[in-house]
Amino acid sequence: MSEHDEDVIERVVDELRRPVQVDPAVDTRVMEEIARLPVRRGHGGGPAAGAAWRWLTRPRSISLSPLGGLGIAAVLAALVLALSGRRPGSPSTPPAERAMREFEFVVVEPHAARVSLVGDFNDWDAARTPMRRMQGGSVWTAVLPLRPGRYRYAFLVDGTRWLADPTAPAARDDEFGAPSSVVTVGSS
Repeated sequence: MSEHDEDVIERVVDELRRPVQVDPAVDTRVMEEIARLPVRRGHGGGPAAGAAWRWLTRPRSISLSPLGGLGIAAVLAALVLALSGRRPGSPSTPPAERAMREFEFVVVEPHAARVSLVGDFNDWDAARTPMRRMQGGSVWTAVLPLRPGRYRYAFLVDGTRWLADPTAPAARDDEFGAPSSVVTVGSS
């Protein structure tokens, strides 16, 4: 910063520190104007309540940055959640609606002798959910009651080959490197 810039800044600071002279009659004039305002009844009080109501209901322009708008939206969302009795992250449906729902898993494996459904819902135990071969011989199904939620699963073909469901989203690779899929069971 140059010496000239410092001089300019110092003069501006000095000017800003100088006391401002206000006409002593300003307060009196403002109070007289307020006293002349008409008083509206029906807002729960006298002149002060009427003046407050007019001030609150007067149209205004507000400038807001996108970040400020996002902050206000977050506060309003938290307020709505608090007033509705819910907490963030809590289930949105009552316990009666989170009851088990039957969900059908289907895979086409024409050359398989047996297929099992394994996943989070049965501790990845192939013996707990064997699939049934349908009449055509290549389609295998299993129907499970599941609570609403997100589950990882796979098909175990002939006890040796893991197969992700080709009709469902793939799950992120687990530590075992076996292919698996994800299903989300809704509550409605």
